[in-house]
Amino acid sequence: MDIRILRYFLTVAKEQNFTKAAEQLNITQPTLSRQLAALEEELGTPLFVRGSRSLTLTEAGILLKRRALEIIDLEEKMLDELKVKEELIEGTITIGCGEFAAVETLAEICKVYKEKYPMVQIALHTATADSVYEMMNE
Repeated sequence: MDIRILRYFLTVAKEQNFTKAAEQLNITQPTLSRQLAALEEELGTPLFVRGSRSLTLTEAGILLKRRALEIIDLEEKMLDELKVKEELIEGTITIGCGEFAAVETLAEICKVYKEKYPMVQIALHTATADSVYEMMNE
């Protein structure tokens, strides 16, 4: 069983019709039917009660649907987390500030920024305007 087959199963369960599900998945209805028949064979239990025009899930089908949704959700979370890793922002930000009142506001901003980007180091330097200007030039 693979995730692609679970997606097929979930689409059929949602549509309650193999033909509509096959159209949505852009595959042929016989291919979809064979894939899900193989899944039922692999699991050793029927997943659908097939009617003349629609189908419903068996108890095993309901259980598989619940677990398949969890698996698909987990896969999406994993992919999102891996994408975030690739877009990881890290480094050092150096800030110079001369006014005391601004330092308190700046500290709050830095706190929020640090929560959002924990790998970023913030170096905050307070001094007179002339000293900050000299540090910037260095």
